[in-house]
Amino acid sequence: MKRLPFKASSAVSMGVELEFQIINPHSFSLVSRAKDLLRSIKENPLSTNITHEITQSMIEINTSIHTSPAELLVELEKLKNFLVEVGNKHNILICGGGTHPFQRWSMQKIFPTMRYRKLSKKFRFLSKRATVFGQHVHIGCPSAEDAIYLTHALARYVPQLIAISASSPFYQGVDTGYDSSRSTVFNAFPLSGVMPYLNNWEEFSEYYYKLRSLGIISNMKDFYWDIRPKPEFGTVEVRVCDTPLTMKKAVLIAAYLQSLSLYLLEEKPEQLQKDLYYLYNYNRFQASRYGFEGDFVNPYTLKNCTIRDDILETLKRIERHANKLNTMGFLTPLLNDVISNQNDTVLLRELLKQTNSYPKVVEEQCRIWASSP
Repeated sequence: MKRLPFKASSAVSMGVELEFQIINPHSFSLVSRAKDLLRSIKENPLSTNITHEITQSMIEINTSIHTSPAELLVELEKLKNFLVEVGNKHNILICGGGTHPFQRWSMQKIFPTMRYRKLSKKFRFLSKRATVFGQHVHIGCPSAEDAIYLTHALARYVPQLIAISASSPFYQGVDTGYDSSRSTVFNAFPLSGVMPYLNNWEEFSEYYYKLRSLGIISNMKDFYWDIRPKPEFGTVEVRVCDTPLTMKKAVLIAAYLQSLSLYLLEEKPEQLQKDLYYLYNYNRFQASRYGFEGDFVNPYTLKNCTIRDDILETLKRIERHANKLNTMGFLTPLLNDVISNQNDTVLLRELLKQTNSYPKVVEEQCRIWASSP
C-alpha cells in the first residue's frame, strides 16, 4: 500500500496563520482591496508572509516556525506594523474578529486564482459565505504516528479552543446569540467537522489515496476538518479558532496549544477511542453557542462540567509542561480571562451596547488591532 510522505518537524514547534478583515475607513464595511494591497508589497521581503484568501476583502498572515511564543509575538507585531503602514498609504484599515458584524456574504468577490474560481464554481454561495476570519495554529510533530495521535487527542479540547478564541457574535447585522458564529459556517462544506477515526498513518494514507483516486479530493486542502494533519509541513493544523482582536491574544492561544500538545504527546493521558466522537458535535455546539458557560461532557469519563471549569482543570494538568517550555507568562493572562469569563465576544457585545452602532464597533476593532500588542 502506498504511504503518504510525512515531513518530520521538531516536536511542538509552531506556526500561525491569521485571516484579517480589510475595512473601508469611511463606512467600516468590508472592501475588496486585497489585490491592491498585495500588488503594492510584492517587492518587500515581508510579502512572503502575507497572502490572499478566498474573497478579496480578506488578507492572511503566515508566520515562520517558532519554538517560543515570545519570538512569535515579535514577528506578528512586525507584520502588523507593516500592514498598518501599507494600509495607511492605500486608505484602508485592517482588523481582527471572526466575522464582520454587518457585511452581507452576497457582496463579496472571489479572489481570481484558478483554485478559488474552481471552488466558487463547485460550492457557489458557500464560497462567498466563507468570508469569515480564523486563526490556524500548526503544531510540529516528529513522526506521522504522532500527527495521527495528536489530531485525535486534540479533538477532545476543541470546545475549549472555540470558547477561548470566540470573537464572532455578530453576523449580517444581527447578534446571533452565539459566542462564535464563525465556527458554524464551515459545517456546510463536505469533508468538514472531524477527521474519521483512522487509527494509524497507514489507514490515513489509504483513506487519502482512495478519496483522491475517486476525484473527491486533489490534496490535503480539500479536507475542511477542524483539525487535520499537514504531512507536507510535518504538523497538525488546528483550524477552529476565531481570529482574535489582538496579536497578543493570538499568541496566548498558540502558547496554550503548544503546552497542551506537549502534554498530550509526552503523557498520552487517554487511550483514544471512537467514543471521543460520539459527543463531539454536542460539545462543539455548546462552545459555539455559550462559550465558557457551555456544557461539556467528558467523552472519557462521561461527566459534565462547564467548558470554563474544563479549561481551568486542563491548565493545572499542563502547568509542568508549560514550565518546561517557559510559557507560563503567556498562560497566566489566559487563565485570568477564563476565570473572569472574558473573551473577545464579551468585549464586542459591550462595544455594541456602548455605541449602538455596528460601524462604530468595527471602527473600534480597527483601533484595537492597530494599537494593541
